[in-house]
Amino acid sequence: MRPGSRTLQQRLFIVLLCSMAGIVLVVSFLFDNRATEQLQRKIYDLSSKNVSQTIGLFDLMDKGFDSLSKSISHNFDLVRLLQAEPAEQRQRFANERAITNIIGANFFSREDLIGIHIMTDAGKVYNYANYINDMMPGYRSTSWYKSIVNGGGKIVWLGIYPSSIIDANESRPVLAFGRQLFDLDEHRPIGIVLYETSPAPIIAALNNLKLSPSSQVYLVDAENKLVSATDGSKELPVIASGNRPADTGETLMEERDGMMVVSSRLPFANWTAITVTPDRDLNMELMEMRRYLIIVGIVLVVLSIIAATVFSNTISSPLKRMIREMKRVELGNFQGQLAAESYREMDALAGSFNQMVRQIGQLVERVRQSAASEKNAELQALQSQVNPHFLYNTLDMIYWMLDEREEDDLGEVVLALSRMFRYSSHWEQGALVTLGEELEQIRDYLTIIQMRLEGRVEVEIDISKELYGVPIPKMTLQPIIENAVKHGLEPLHGDGLLELTAIAADGRLQLTVRDNGVGMTPEKLERLRASFGVPSGSSLASPGPRGRTGAAVQGAERGFAAGANGAASDVSCPPLETETPSEGYGRKQGGIGLANVHRRLCHTFGSGYGLQADSVSGNGTVIRLTLPMPPGALRIGGATAKGTE
Repeated sequence: MRPGSRTLQQRLFIVLLCSMAGIVLVVSFLFDNRATEQLQRKIYDLSSKNVSQTIGLFDLMDKGFDSLSKSISHNFDLVRLLQAEPAEQRQRFANERAITNIIGANFFSREDLIGIHIMTDAGKVYNYANYINDMMPGYRSTSWYKSIVNGGGKIVWLGIYPSSIIDANESRPVLAFGRQLFDLDEHRPIGIVLYETSPAPIIAALNNLKLSPSSQVYLVDAENKLVSATDGSKELPVIASGNRPADTGETLMEERDGMMVVSSRLPFANWTAITVTPDRDLNMELMEMRRYLIIVGIVLVVLSIIAATVFSNTISSPLKRMIREMKRVELGNFQGQLAAESYREMDALAGSFNQMVRQIGQLVERVRQSAASEKNAELQALQSQVNPHFLYNTLDMIYWMLDEREEDDLGEVVLALSRMFRYSSHWEQGALVTLGEELEQIRDYLTIIQMRLEGRVEVEIDISKELYGVPIPKMTLQPIIENAVKHGLEPLHGDGLLELTAIAADGRLQLTVRDNGVGMTPEKLERLRASFGVPSGSSLASPGPRGRTGAAVQGAERGFAAGANGAASDVSCPPLETETPSEGYGRKQGGIGLANVHRRLCHTFGSGYGLQADSVSGNGTVIRLTLPMPPGALRIGGATAKGTE
């Protein structure tokens, strides 16, 4: 399915499902991480606790065996008897018996002792064990003997052996340790004492380090040689190799090849206990929790699918009903009403849709009635048309009759009237003319006005010929000039001045019509501006008389800087039914008012264009007209056309 073909319900379903499923996955992931961390912390704490207990056990054993060994090495009578060399056989027998009694007393002081063996440097051997002793030959060359000799009188732990290291008749596993014997007076070595005891306490202590039934514990010495193993191994496995803790009681925990390896440093003999446990045993609880999370996650996803389906359907159902109603509207049925009893927003949308459909139905009916009325009006206009060629020929005939009678002034008036009528009668809706063509019509109109006012009005037109090619709506300047003459200059007692200037900048053309007539009262000016859609209280530059043409151009430039650049904010498009003033600079009966001109410009070019007005009672009026300047509208090489009409 293409992305653009998905429905709103499908999109809502996908979004809701992904959101809820994402929340479930994120929560499950965080919970799993947290549970894993807690499990590892639990394992570490358990291991540390076991190590602490084991260290306590080894510490007790160390103190007990150290005391046992000192009971012989520090026994003055025993040391003296070991050094004595009586000549008589009877005395030698008595000494050996006394030595055996002392050793026996130590042997029976602990139940876990398997054998005590004293070997002097003179080559004498004294044994006390559960079986008849059969000494292994060559013991002086063994590593354990050298270790005891090199111990310097301290207890030396030899390790756990599968059988006795000195007694050939003893096959039980033994824990062997020994100490060198010294002459207590001269402090010189006289031999060694070797103890063999049951390794059960050591093995029990090692079993205490197990984290699960499948765990194996390996005891290694300082040289990384295997001392003992709970699984009976003879060599240390590779998995148990690695880093060792440096301090007594320190614990290191590592994961290797699916195994948890915990190393603990013991308090004596530089031994290290290494516990190897399969991860599956330690993670049993974690695996159970993960299975539970998977089941709960599946249930939550199923519930999310159900919730997403219900919620998306609840939202999309009113929209589907609205779409069906819209299709009925497309077919021309404006009578239907949409009833949406859903969320508040959907109810508001349904109400707006119903209101829109009603308004569209009303507008369609009004357009139908308006079209019928326009057809009737067009028919009546066609019936009342007069052939304009008859009027052109009649005016030309009057002109030639006046010319024969040498009535030149009246002839010019008739000729100007003919040209005006010919210009205004060729009217096409929306057609544009050039500024030059509009100025020609204005000159014809001013010819008639100057003749009627008997020269009381002086006209100055200051517009560059470069601007003559700018398009402008037909009959735009004539209503402005007519209003200036009729309402501003005719009532003036004295000579009147009418200025028409133009300036182009920033893609705009501003035409300014200025008169020094009677002006308007503030109330009339506000009504005129209101018909333009200009906010109340805005004003332009002072409309007072400028004198001659150069001053008029300067006034137009200042007005353009103050008004034209802000036309977009000061000029707006009023509705077509806006009423124009009935007096002053407004709309006369049967003519084209300023508000009409403003509306035509505004609806033709946009809300940034149109008319602006300013006036002071007794000091004249300024009307500014803003138009767009199309690219290439200027005539290259044109000169300024400056003349007085």
